[in-house]
Amino acid sequence: MAKKVLFIGGSVNQTSMGHAVAKHLEDDYDCYFTPYYCDGLLRLMAQAGWLDFTVIGGRFRAQTEAYLRENDLQVDYTGQRQNYDLVVTGSDLLIQKNISNKKIVLIQEGMTDPENLMFHLVKWLGLPRWLAGNTSANGLSDAYQVFCVASEGYRDFFVEKGVKPEKIVVTGIPNFDDLAQLLDNDFPHKNYVLVATSDVRETKRFDGRKKFIRRCLEIADGRPIIFKLHPNEKIKRATREIEALAPHALVFADGNTGHMIANCDALITQYSSVVYIGLVLGKEVHSYFDVERLKKLTPVQNGGASAKKIAGVCRALLEGACFHAGIT
Repeated sequence: MAKKVLFIGGSVNQTSMGHAVAKHLEDDYDCYFTPYYCDGLLRLMAQAGWLDFTVIGGRFRAQTEAYLRENDLQVDYTGQRQNYDLVVTGSDLLIQKNISNKKIVLIQEGMTDPENLMFHLVKWLGLPRWLAGNTSANGLSDAYQVFCVASEGYRDFFVEKGVKPEKIVVTGIPNFDDLAQLLDNDFPHKNYVLVATSDVRETKRFDGRKKFIRRCLEIADGRPIIFKLHPNEKIKRATREIEALAPHALVFADGNTGHMIANCDALITQYSSVVYIGLVLGKEVHSYFDVERLKKLTPVQNGGASAKKIAGVCRALLEGACFHAGIT
């Protein structure tokens, strides 16, 4: 019988990355997918709707389930029906009980959130990683065999956080490894300042939104301005705030963010991985992060080969070989 691989989703970005890898494995292995899930107390909290602001529930889970249906993928909710030979996940903030004794490949989803006080308490006191309250603790579980990361810059970044260097492989990451193709698009607007907002408030963190909008207007300095809202934001509230301070701006809740960035002259972000699209495409970029450091972290551009490289890591682990085998 074919060996079995479980892909644990989360956001649509995480799920589609796993799907891209599965396409290079499905001819030889039995691939299943599940939305992100949890155990114990967190499971009870999720069932009560208290975690709907995370990828475990709410809009994120609904979008992931829609993606799984639309792509007609084999689904095994919480990975209970099969005995898996390998698990591929986009987050190790949780290591679910039923995968704790499995071989695991962790794929970097994108940018991680800034380190806060809780991150340092989690790291130095050995507290559950999810208590950091954001993605800053991604990679710290050491429960995986291989961590596939976006660039050499990110390799150094995660080593500084405490990840074992021998577990890291620079493969690039799907969805961010062929950004030049975004230049071919039919988005009707050009030559504007694009603001890509983040779901800071929706994930229970502070966001001085009015101050941020005013700063965006200063940067635009009279240039046309477009706001692209994060998919998880409260659309009516965000739109009302923008219209109050920038009534001339266009506001999009939907649409291809990459195409919007490809056509802009300048990109303003908060805590979003889409900043890398702007950097790769040579745009004027503004971010809450240090832009010079972001340039060093920018994902490698390999023409879309990252999924195949990650699949090579998976094959090596499935066949009991050194995980470096076949990775070029």
